Amino acid sequence: PGEWLVPDEAAERGVIYYLHGGGYVLGSIKSHRHMIAELAEAAGLRALMIDYRLAPEHPFPAAIDDAVTAFNWLLAQGHEPKEIVIGGDSAGGGLTLAALLKLRDTDSPLPACALLLSPWTDLTNTVPSRESRAEDDPTLSVPHAIENALAYANGQDLSQPLISPMNADLSGLPPMVVQVGTMEILLDDSLRLVEKAKAGGVDVRLDVWEDLVHVWQYYVQKVPEAEEAVDELAAYARSFVG
Repeated sequence: PGEWLVPDEAAERGVIYYLHGGGYVLGSIKSHRHMIAELAEAAGLRALMIDYRLAPEHPFPAAIDDAVTAFNWLLAQGHEPKEIVIGGDSAGGGLTLAALLKLRDTDSPLPACALLLSPWTDLTNTVPSRESRAEDDPTLSVPHAIENALAYANGQDLSQPLISPMNADLSGLPPMVVQVGTMEILLDDSLRLVEKAKAGGVDVRLDVWEDLVHVWQYYVQKVPEAEEAVDELAAYARSFVG
C-alpha cells in the first residue's frame, strides 16, 4: 500500500519517497502523514509513502524488498532517478540505507539524494551512546531497541550490513544529509555512519542539534526546532531536484 501527498503548488517533476520509522515493528502511512505533508509542502514536491511490511510477522528482509520494489515502481512510472529524493526516520532511515545498498549492489539506478532523520544504523545496539544517552533520551530505551532488533532480524546476524548499515561499505551512495539530536541513544548511529560515509567518498552533511530528542521533526507544527529542521530538509531536497 502507498499514498501520495501532493501540495497544491507541487512541481511537475520531483518526488520525495519516504520510509517511516517505528523500529521495524510499528508505524504507518497514517502515523507519519502529518510530518511528510509538511516536508512536501516546504519542498514544493509531491511525496510518496508506503506501508512496508513489519516484523515480527514479516522479518528481514521483507521491509527492504518492499522499499526496493516501490522505488522500482516509481521508475516504471516514468520518474527519473535524478528526480527522486529518498528518506526516512529512525528504522526508516536504516531501511533507506539498506535499500540504497541493495540498489547499488544490483547495479540499479540510485536516487538523487537521501534524507536521514535520526537513522537507526546499529541494530547490535553496542555503540557508546546506548549507555551515555540512556538517561537523557525520553523517547527510546535500550531494552526496546534490543527487542525490536531481534524481532526484525529473526535469528539473522545483527551486524550484517543490510541489517546494520553502519557496518557497510557506503562507497557509491548518493549525497545525504543526516539530522540527529544530542539527547538520543541513537546519536552514535549517526556520527559513525557519517564517518563511514565520508571514508567511502560520499557527499554527506551532518547536522547535530543540541538538546533535541529522537526524530523531533515529528513534532512539526508544535515545536519551532521541528519546523526549522523540516525546512532545512526541504531546502536540501530542492537543491537536488528543485
